[in-house]
Amino acid sequence: MPVSGVVHGDDFVKLTWFGGTALRAYVGGRIVVIDPGHNGANAAHPDTINALVDAGFGDTKPCNTTGTSTNGGYTEHEFNWGVATKLQSLLQARGFDVRMTRSNDEGVGPCVNKRAAFGNDANAAAVVSIHGDGDDATARGFYVMTAQRAPAGAAMAAQSETLARTMRDALVSAGLSPSNHLGSGGLWQRGDLAGLNLSVRPTVMIEMGNMRNSSDAALMSSSSGQQQMAQGLADGVGAYLGAG
Repeated sequence: MPVSGVVHGDDFVKLTWFGGTALRAYVGGRIVVIDPGHNGANAAHPDTINALVDAGFGDTKPCNTTGTSTNGGYTEHEFNWGVATKLQSLLQARGFDVRMTRSNDEGVGPCVNKRAAFGNDANAAAVVSIHGDGDDATARGFYVMTAQRAPAGAAMAAQSETLARTMRDALVSAGLSPSNHLGSGGLWQRGDLAGLNLSVRPTVMIEMGNMRNSSDAALMSSSSGQQQMAQGLADGVGAYLGAG
């Protein structure tokens, strides 16, 4: 019969013992929001995704886009969903309360402002937005983006920067290479992304690789490559939140 041991505090952890093995049931106060970019039905609903929405700091942007794809036709939205669901499983196994901005890869949106609001409303300890790039074929590797402007002040911006560096280091440890083209050492600040400009929680947006580069595309299109990426992301979240 299982016996439970409970630790109280900001990092509330419930451990259930099965035959001497401690299984972490959840980590209270550790909500992680995963935002798989784009969605499978976006292309079929241009009126919806082209509608302008708040992008922060007085700017507007289209609700969403269709995303990119490999030269072979493997779509970014499918890639994002594949990595996100693998990451979800890894984080849940570590006891995090994981919430996704979309529940499948067959819908429309949500709009970029709604995605930011999702993490804000959840009071997320970390928000990880997953994307694939569609750059020149010579570009290769990942980069982690944070907001160039500070939507929630300097202290929260510093938390996002720490999250970004921790995620970068974990992805490198997982065997992935920082971008040879954009950012510096796998890090880049952007001032035009609603998902960053509207977030008041520690947030990063990650281009996991360039889908137009043959080497990146091969990795991103494979289940094993997506698992490798998800593992790096999970390790980064765990390291940032001190629980992995």
